[in-house]
Amino acid sequence: MERMAIHFEPLEGKKVKCLLCPHECVLSEGQTGLCGARKNKDGFLVSLNYGEVTAIAMDPIEKKPLFHFNPGEQIFSVGTFGCNFKCGFCQNWEISQARPETKRVTPEQLVKIALMNRESKGIAFTYNEPLIWFEFVLDTSRVAVKEGMYCVLVTNGFVNEEPLELLFQSVHAMNIDLKGFNREFYREIGGDLDVVLRNIEKVYNAGIHVELTTLIIPGKNDDREDLKREFEWIASLDKDIPLHISRYFPNYKYTIPPTPLEELVEIYEMAKEYLNFVYLGNVWDERYESTFCPDCGSLVIRRQGYEVEKVGLDEEGKCKKCGRQIATIIG
Repeated sequence: MERMAIHFEPLEGKKVKCLLCPHECVLSEGQTGLCGARKNKDGFLVSLNYGEVTAIAMDPIEKKPLFHFNPGEQIFSVGTFGCNFKCGFCQNWEISQARPETKRVTPEQLVKIALMNRESKGIAFTYNEPLIWFEFVLDTSRVAVKEGMYCVLVTNGFVNEEPLELLFQSVHAMNIDLKGFNREFYREIGGDLDVVLRNIEKVYNAGIHVELTTLIIPGKNDDREDLKREFEWIASLDKDIPLHISRYFPNYKYTIPPTPLEELVEIYEMAKEYLNFVYLGNVWDERYESTFCPDCGSLVIRRQGYEVEKVGLDEEGKCKKCGRQIATIIG
């Protein structure tokens, strides 16, 4: 479904400049942007993926991953096609880098479907890059909030400030991929580290729950000095921001062998020197997935894969033993 884009600038000769993300693609008539989801049509910018759904599922919220936002709940999850990054290791490349078949829905229809799944109190926009689904995410999240639902984004954080701030009205939590702390690596995948850091800070300062994920790829973003600077930067914002350090496996165009487990554990221990909540992803080990209170050391959330038991967490998200706030609970 085509829909007029919100953020663009008309130029001479029926060209347009997209203002959604920092690529700011300048498009001639009939040309599509780098993301594959925005096109110049008669001198106007249109979204090609408005209401076009490629994937719908009920997922554990921990799969996003969000470990400190309504832990243990299921969340209605939905995605479209396209992405403004070109990661050669993308695990969802079939929808992020291609144009698969879609099902068409309106924001009202999608929220109605989500409400029928009584297990879920919210909607997660995920699987591909939701920020290039901007108009649909904005409209749907507004409808969802009116119906008493919360909304979550799983995103690379590469977007201009104005559209990001519009989403603050109706988005409650984000997991932002911090691809590393290496500007050259970010350029390789089509991004900009400084933009992502700026946006993480803006999301945090807006009072939106934020968690970060870094996929560790051997030889690409695992330099220890870079990682130390990453952990220091996150801690300077807030030591309580959860960081998910995820194990890489070969996918799409990358044939680099998987991240050695001993390397991940070493990086995990290093991160724990700076941050209160650090987890290992794609490892499936309770020791590195469970949550402990940083003040009294009590086990508050036990995780075994996607089996979650809130053993020491009260209904307000606080440690039962010492009362420290651990998680954000909505609804």
